[in-house]
Amino acid sequence: MARDIIKRVILTEKSERLAALNQYFLEVDRDATKPQSREAVEAQFGVHVLAVRTVNMKGGLRTIRGTRRQKVESTWKRAIVEVKAGERIEMV
Repeated sequence: MARDIIKRVILTEKSERLAALNQYFLEVDRDATKPQSREAVEAQFGVHVLAVRTVNMKGGLRTIRGTRRQKVESTWKRAIVEVKAGERIEMV
């Protein structure tokens, strides 16, 4: 069930900066609630979760750089998970 909720760990400059503060960005299922996200992270990564914040990231039309073409990105949900000090989620 945890693998159905957590889709991937998001690696960006911002996520790497917040990883130093024990906060990690994850893409989760759009229908997942905060308690479900917490349980999935604890089960899959074996860490103690202190807090979960979620953001619905709006999709839409995006222009492909250097061309006139556009693509449609779907809406997705990002979870920002704070874990107990001294514990880590492997990014790669």
